[in-house]
Amino acid sequence: MSVKISDPFVTREFSPQLQAIRAQSSTLSGLRLAVKDLFHIAGLPTTAGNPDWQKTHTIPTTTSSAVEKLILNGADYVGKTITDEIAYSLNGQNIHYGTPTNPVTPDRLPGGSSSGSATAVSSNQADIGLGTDTGGSIRVPASYNGLFGLRPTINSISMDNMVPLAPGFDTVGWMTKSLSQLSQVANVMFEHQIAQKVDGKIAVAKNLLALAEHQSAIQESIEGIANASDVTFSNITIDVEGYNISETFRILQGAEIWQQHGEWITQCKPQFAPDIQQRLDWCKSIEPEQIESAKSAQIRFQQKLNELMQNVDCILLPTTPGYSPLLSSSAENLAKYRNHLMNLTAIAGLTGRPQLHIPLSNTEFPCGFSLLGKVSEDLTLIDIAKSILEFIPYAKND
Repeated sequence: MSVKISDPFVTREFSPQLQAIRAQSSTLSGLRLAVKDLFHIAGLPTTAGNPDWQKTHTIPTTTSSAVEKLILNGADYVGKTITDEIAYSLNGQNIHYGTPTNPVTPDRLPGGSSSGSATAVSSNQADIGLGTDTGGSIRVPASYNGLFGLRPTINSISMDNMVPLAPGFDTVGWMTKSLSQLSQVANVMFEHQIAQKVDGKIAVAKNLLALAEHQSAIQESIEGIANASDVTFSNITIDVEGYNISETFRILQGAEIWQQHGEWITQCKPQFAPDIQQRLDWCKSIEPEQIESAKSAQIRFQQKLNELMQNVDCILLPTTPGYSPLLSSSAENLAKYRNHLMNLTAIAGLTGRPQLHIPLSNTEFPCGFSLLGKVSEDLTLIDIAKSILEFIPYAKND
């Protein structure tokens, strides 16, 4: 029988196959691992946040290599965690299994779709919250729960043995309370990467910063870094409206989602939350001409961002437009907020770049900013974060 041990968890049941995995390294010894219920674990059901998925799919016989790698390096698996249905939401709500409580701001959304993994870490029931990020599902809950969170470079970590959402944008990611813990996991996951030397130059997406609810807190951090270190800042504009990146991402992601799950949805008619069902119905309606136009826009945006990053180490931008929405927010307001949110999260999604969320402590509610890095320079991005951390009022959770 599966045992629900606490609010964020689906189960703490151990399969014989999982018990057979033995740590070969002590790199992550003492760190507890919570796993989003998209990752297959041999002998345990995968729900993908929807009971109809579980009913119509067999119990996995193999385990995700990402999960195996963490356990082989000493992480202590403590349970699988709730996700939004098939990971297609950023709210963190689930009509079937419940909405995990945000332990920092219980009256606000936990953020999704890696909601259970985020709240497990935030409530100190786990140290590593393993999840996925397609449109923001690591970065958003990290922001709402006051955690560090990394969306890695696309295709840098294997996505085998797990439920996909949109493979062209899906990444494995994780959240932790400290940057040192996040770095420990990164050293395991990116064992073949080598951190590069940097010039100490950071570009600030000034137009995006100006729209953030917590812009003064981010500006205070920028000034703190500039005054106490050798880092220099320059201002840039990322024209998210001109390139229509939210809609571009939405179309390309939606087309892949229907390609992955359309046949199952049509044949099995699973029950989804109304907002997710509405988006899935829209996915079905996407025309080839829309996809072609969106792909062209994606290429143009990638080229522009390459230009903007030519002479800097990374770009600093808000992770979210502001604080987590209240649980009582109307569906209409959440839909509007999602569009603003996607203008920020789609930047990394469309360009395949790594993005690291850093939580701040000088905000009314959990929030922060991100560093957007260069492709396949995830460890470099983490090193940049380490170099500036002491100069900002960051959330010290460990």
